[in-house]
Formats: sequence, structure tokens, C-alpha cells
Amino acid sequence: MRLLRSTDLALRVLMRLAVAGDSTPTTRDVSEAMDVPYTHAAKVVAELQHMGLLTARRGRGGGLGLTEEGRTASVGAMVRAFEGEGDVVDCEGTATSSPCPLSSACRLRGALRGAQEAFFASLDPVTVADIVSAPTGPLLLGISPRP
Repeated sequence: MRLLRSTDLALRVLMRLAVAGDSTPTTRDVSEAMDVPYTHAAKVVAELQHMGLLTARRGRGGGLGLTEEGRTASVGAMVRAFEGEGDVVDCEGTATSSPCPLSSACRLRGALRGAQEAFFASLDPVTVADIVSAPTGPLLLGISPRP
């Protein structure tokens, strides 16, 4: 299973904030450090703020901070929220593609759904604090924007 770019960025933002200490990087700082477009980082930050995982203050002295809920958040729950509840494959078709001819009697769809849920379930007990423990946390502090 491949994560969406927004899911990957959300995890990296949470990890970076978990080791930020007293510093409060801005969304622009985060986008530059992670070499992603500012608009993409801003959307992810807004969603994480809406989920209650981080705080964002504007203006002078503003910046991003991880909430206690963000520190103890389940990685599985966060990934589910960003990835959505959709199936791994599109069996029903779209406006530009036909539905799969096997969809009424296919066993693959159920097996893939089970595998997807097992993937999420394996991440459920993992917290943001868990994924930034040594050696990851100290390494995160040393990451700087690319020249």
C-alpha cells in the first residue's frame, strides 16, 4: 500500500513538531525544511489543526506546536483520517472507467480490504511519541532545508 503525499507529510510534520522543544516553526519553515510546496503544507497543517493534533498561531511570535493529543495520537488513526475509507482498488468504476466485470462475485476485493485494515491495525498502537524516540528524534533535529 502506498500512502498519499498528504499522509506522508502529515506524519513528518507531527514528527518534526514532536522534537521541536520550545521552538515554534512556521508552516513556511516546515514546507522549506521538507522541500514541499507551501500550499500543500498549509493544507496538511490546517487538517492536523482541525483534528486537534497541533496548534497554529499566526503573526509575530506565532508558529506551530504539537498538542498533547498530537503527541499521544495513534499513527493508525491519523493515517486512516488522511487516507480515507476507500477501497484499495476501484471495482465500481468512475465517470471515465467501467466497473470491473467480476465485481459481483469477486473475492479479491474482500481480501484487499482485509489487508488494508490489517495495515491500519498494525499502526494503531504506535503513537507519534513512539516514532520519534531515539535514534529518530535526534536525527530529525539535524534536518535542514535543502540548498
